[in-house]
Amino acid sequence: MVTDPSSLRVAVLIPCYNEELTVSAVVSGFRESLPSAEIFVFDNNSTDKTAANAIAAGAIVHHVAIAGKGNVVRRMFADVEADVYIMADGDATYHAPSAPSLVQKLIDDNLDMVVGVRQHDSNDAYRAGHQFGNRMLTGTMSRIFGGKFTDMLSGYRAFSRRYAKSFPAMAHGFETETELTIHALELRMPYGEVTTPYGVRPEGSTSKLRTYSDGARILKTIVGLFAIERPLQFYSLLGVASMTTALVLALPIFLTYATTGLVPRFPTAILSSGLGIIGVMLFTTGLILETVTIGRREAKRLCYLSIPGISQKRSRNTE
Repeated sequence: MVTDPSSLRVAVLIPCYNEELTVSAVVSGFRESLPSAEIFVFDNNSTDKTAANAIAAGAIVHHVAIAGKGNVVRRMFADVEADVYIMADGDATYHAPSAPSLVQKLIDDNLDMVVGVRQHDSNDAYRAGHQFGNRMLTGTMSRIFGGKFTDMLSGYRAFSRRYAKSFPAMAHGFETETELTIHALELRMPYGEVTTPYGVRPEGSTSKLRTYSDGARILKTIVGLFAIERPLQFYSLLGVASMTTALVLALPIFLTYATTGLVPRFPTAILSSGLGIIGVMLFTTGLILETVTIGRREAKRLCYLSIPGISQKRSRNTE
């Protein structure tokens, strides 16, 4: 059943930092594409006219004092009440006319998240190095957590209310897209993708993304979430590595002892024994933390289920 998005409360959330050149066009674009939606700009300590231009364009402006996109996302989901949330950056690179397609897919397929997969015609919009990094990080995430995401780092997304209100938002900066993706996978939420055009920043507008440092932080986030969300696998891998090293070091010593009855490399024997003990401890740690993680995941799932989904909201609207 196709549902008119105007029957639901739709909020467009735009995190911004020094986007005075583009924010007006972004707000106007989403206003035209989603006339019934409320447009919110969350200004993250901009030093230019971002906030004033957003207000002039008709947006509701909130100020977030703590720097970092992850901190802004935390406030956006906490402060705004809606049934459907659209998140996009304020740099005019995301295609506002695609917003109704994201919303409609979210509603029609009863999903909790729809990702706008970026499709570009110019290398100036999406540099080759960024494409390679995105593929590498998306592939790493998929191998660890599963899922079939094409563009994990896209900042153009639609969310259900139950997603937004159950999202813990622990990230600080640009690694928040990684956290958004893994949250959906960990709670086994239904998600989808919609291909959207991706444009070039206008002249005079500069990207806030730092290719290498932000890429390293995203990779660190993936590893950290691997340890938190898959502790048995994570610590078992470390344990196996430790015990394998211990066996490699111990084998020559054992062979020498079996032949001569002597242990000529006593420090190596101590090191081997220590690594073996550490390996057992790592595996035990993984078992303990896996039990904790299962309990925490169940609590998150119950929180998620306590919030009505889009299908429930739709049913009430049609009664």
